[in-house]
Amino acid sequence: MNTRMRRAAVAIAAGAMAISLAACGSAEEAGGDNDSTASAAKGDDIKVGLLLPENQTARYEKFDRPLIEKKIKELTNGKATIDYNNAKQDANLQAQQVDTMITNKVDVLILDAVDAKAIKNSVQKAVDAGIKVVAYDRLAEGPISAYTSFDNVAVGKTQGEALLKALGDKATKDSKIVMINGSVTDPNAAMFKEGAHSALDGKVTIAKEYDTKEWKPENANSEMEAAISAVGKKNIAGVYSANDGMAGGIITALKAAGITVPVTGQDAELAAVQRIVTGEQYMSVYKPYAPEADAAAEMAVALAQGKSLDSIAKDKVDSGSAKAIPAVLVPVTSLTKDNINDTVIKDGVYTADEICTGKYKAACDKAGVTG
Repeated sequence: MNTRMRRAAVAIAAGAMAISLAACGSAEEAGGDNDSTASAAKGDDIKVGLLLPENQTARYEKFDRPLIEKKIKELTNGKATIDYNNAKQDANLQAQQVDTMITNKVDVLILDAVDAKAIKNSVQKAVDAGIKVVAYDRLAEGPISAYTSFDNVAVGKTQGEALLKALGDKATKDSKIVMINGSVTDPNAAMFKEGAHSALDGKVTIAKEYDTKEWKPENANSEMEAAISAVGKKNIAGVYSANDGMAGGIITALKAAGITVPVTGQDAELAAVQRIVTGEQYMSVYKPYAPEADAAAEMAVALAQGKSLDSIAKDKVDSGSAKAIPAVLVPVTSLTKDNINDTVIKDGVYTADEICTGKYKAACDKAGVTG
């Protein structure tokens, strides 16, 4: 997988951003005060904390962590130390992990929050201890110094538009759609929902809508079963699923009821790509992790070394507790059967052999999946 990671990082990041930390010589720090004398004196020998939110979604351990760690090592000539932990969807555990990072005196913290609001006090504690915090993927509350993610409203809009395209002539105001959104503790879920509604509202009827606790596939499965009972299995035209893990649970419920309708997803997980090949799932949102991971690493290293983010973060975002946070927002792509070769295979995320195993081989051949 390391070879594919290198190919993904090179192929995607080269076109997404050309960033030179050598040009960032200023001691002025975005998103915080200018008390950077200690950090400015640091070279490559820095300590970076990395906290990811959960390990149920394949992306975090398979893509995000190794890509971030690899980029940090590249930027620091292999001299940086990286302290890593995963909260396993436990907000209280993540708060304890932040405390540990403070005790371990990391120079900067990359944080993907389990609960963006609950982590606010922990972010403040880190900043009070002189540790800059880079919010990764989810915009945590508190005095964040930098943020990188995807354009999350655009993610939801992409999903909604894809669902309408899949419905074709059935995309009418009488068509009943079930929406199964992500967790309310994840600020991204609200943005996905906003984008999806902007595409779907007024064009179809949202017959049932759920916010899924902890993004768990089993919870999405139960919600889909409840929706089938409430709406009627002959009356459901399609399902908006906010991510691929939940789509798996949703499709299990649909198959058990004998229903075949288009289902959306997000994250381009291997199992989802295979479902797309067979037609069980209509689409996923392909989010190239390399530029997001690279941006987090570059901002973290710059902050730890007391450098400006001006040449890295071209965007600004607001959270519920901070304004004009320097940010890098990465574009996304709708992944369907038609562009698997040009996305996840081309970028080295998966090989055709990984996708087209066993029972998927015939469907891959029919869809022209190669490479």
